Amino acid sequence: MSSPPSGEPSKREWFSEVIGRTRFVVLIAVVAVLLVSFSLFLQGTLLALDAIWNSWRDIWREGLAAQQGDLAVEFLEVVSTMLKAVVFYLIGVGLYSLFITPLNLTSALGVESLADLEQKVVSVIIVILGVTFLEHFVRWEKPLDTLYFAGALALAGGALVFFQRVHRGTGGDLQQPEAKLRARQDLFENEHEQRHIEERDVEQAKQVTQAKAAGTVDADEGSG
Repeated sequence: MSSPPSGEPSKREWFSEVIGRTRFVVLIAVVAVLLVSFSLFLQGTLLALDAIWNSWRDIWREGLAAQQGDLAVEFLEVVSTMLKAVVFYLIGVGLYSLFITPLNLTSALGVESLADLEQKVVSVIIVILGVTFLEHFVRWEKPLDTLYFAGALALAGGALVFFQRVHRGTGGDLQQPEAKLRARQDLFENEHEQRHIEERDVEQAKQVTQAKAAGTVDADEGSG
């Protein structure tokens, strides 16, 4: 069997390149998730403006006594909506950085792998569960139902916390304090969105990986 001419890719290399290019299909998910995020941010903004307007209108008409916990609930709903938007935003930019082009934003946030993205999303979800329970607690309409709701949230939140503990330290090896600070400087001071992976990052990640394999450092060291 004759070998392909020098300089021309073989059929296997050509097919591998085609398969690799399929990663751009993730752009469909990125666009969809970011649209959901922007929609939630807009809805949260409208909810905030409506809550502020209604609260000041009621205070102007009836005084401070008109606010009997409803104001706190309305603002907590705004916070919950914004946090949900943050979840979708993290997923969108995280997928783009992992599959399309690395971003300084995700590096500054400590998202270097799918495991890192999972950790960040789970963390925000736990906060959303806490805010959701606080809404029911402030209302205090049916104490027994609130107790059941608290138990369900405790089970769900406990499972998520256990998931975080089990997968702690399994994130990207490039997630080092130096790299994160450099990414933040490039992003916020130099306004460079795209992240360039330098040779020292690769060498540092290699050293951390070898240290983890040798057991000379903890699994989560350097992930600050």
